[in-house]
Amino acid sequence: MRKAMYLMGALEDSDIEWLGANGSLMRLNAGDTLVRAGQAVDSLFVVLDGRLGVRTGSTAVATLLAGEVVGEISFVDARPPQASVVSLDTSRVLAIGRDVLQAKLGRDVRFAANFYRALATFLADRLRTTTARLGYGGPEQDRAAEDEEDLGEQLMETVSLGMQRFDNLLRQVRGA
Repeated sequence: MRKAMYLMGALEDSDIEWLGANGSLMRLNAGDTLVRAGQAVDSLFVVLDGRLGVRTGSTAVATLLAGEVVGEISFVDARPPQASVVSLDTSRVLAIGRDVLQAKLGRDVRFAANFYRALATFLADRLRTTTARLGYGGPEQDRAAEDEEDLGEQLMETVSLGMQRFDNLLRQVRGA
């Protein structure tokens, strides 16, 4: 599941407009480093287009596409990331500064509840997927991993709404 789709589905239209208005558009060329392992991250990033590679040392861990969120773990626990994120080709990301986002979370309780619920949901999804891939939990969890596409109806609605809101964010950022 692309994290931004769930995040944007959990937020409200006015929150998406706020993200677009308060984020900064960053253009990355192939090879540019967005996040460096061991160095503090001062923003939360939403990949708008392009491809980013996640690496630990020289090992490629994942490829991130439009709709992914970068820096959410460091945002939650304020520790430096353990992986680097590098642009694999020309890419654009929306950077929402940590201070700006924390101020919004502090003054808007509804936004904060929706934002943190979305973070918890996709971090839980990532943990379940990772756990299943590592072979923990036996046959029941293996079947659960195979059924990953069989998302609940409410989750599907949230992701569908998130896709619409992501498109709205793209239009807003392109128009700016």
